[in-house]
Amino acid sequence: MVQNQIQFQKGLSLKQFLSDYGTEEQCEQTLEDWRWPNGFVCPSCGHRQEPVRLRTRSLLQCRHCHHQAWLTAGTIFADTKLALTTWLLAMFLLTQQKNGIAALELKRHLGVSYPTAWRLKHKLLQVMKERDDQKPLAGLIEVDDVYWGGEAHPSAPGRGSPNKTPFIAALSRNEDNHPIGLRLGKVQGFRKAEVERFAKRHFDPNAIVLSDGLACFRGIASAGFEHQPIVTGGGYRSMAIPELQWLNTVIGNVKNSLHGSYYQASGKHLPRYLGEFCYRFNRRFDLAAMLPRLGWAAVRTPPMPHRLLVLAEPC
Repeated sequence: MVQNQIQFQKGLSLKQFLSDYGTEEQCEQTLEDWRWPNGFVCPSCGHRQEPVRLRTRSLLQCRHCHHQAWLTAGTIFADTKLALTTWLLAMFLLTQQKNGIAALELKRHLGVSYPTAWRLKHKLLQVMKERDDQKPLAGLIEVDDVYWGGEAHPSAPGRGSPNKTPFIAALSRNEDNHPIGLRLGKVQGFRKAEVERFAKRHFDPNAIVLSDGLACFRGIASAGFEHQPIVTGGGYRSMAIPELQWLNTVIGNVKNSLHGSYYQASGKHLPRYLGEFCYRFNRRFDLAAMLPRLGWAAVRTPPMPHRLLVLAEPC
């Protein structure tokens, strides 16, 4: 039987993870390598020299200006009271499986309280989201409108349901017509201004964008992109249109993943849950490298205290 090389790739096994990141000393060295891959650089004076290590490997002192820097300072790990082994185990669980992992399940794996697991998880999801937002989609891009959530009874049906959260899905394809990059973004509603804002934020200037005939997608052309609308006519037959077939497949996978992983993914924090799916999808070609890539991004993501973590992201 022919096996899909992406689905059946080796990945990072639990045995290999424990060998590479099983002790606190290994995790501290790994974090230092992620943060300063070419050797320690003083955050204060920029001096490059092996630092003085005070008490633990986590406290470093510059030999030139004597500035003391914690290994986790200024990163998403800042002020953490958790062991780095706990952080890296959470990163392993988030990156090495196809679907997401709920905070309640993460709590049981890590041996921490539910609030701690929730904060840790959402900080890592924030890293994933911010990292992907820095990379615009290029080439040929399929775009569609999507709703998350069902109708609350009694409530207005369809697009008028207050229980539905709107978001835009965009999928880039390469020259071989294979899906490469995905971006999912929550919006206030399917209006021209919202689509224009999304396009300017997430699309490369030379991208060619395909969409259905929904009026709000005129905002793509208003944003300065080449836009090719396709009138689908709606209904189930519109799902089979070849130009948008990859995106429709991925949207189905997104919803199945969210439904399967979370009892309730609230619209308030939906951008992070969508960002988690995008991050894994965009890096699915090298599963084993996903954890170190997340770590590299984590030490370059500024701290996010709890008061900011619980806020809903503005659309």
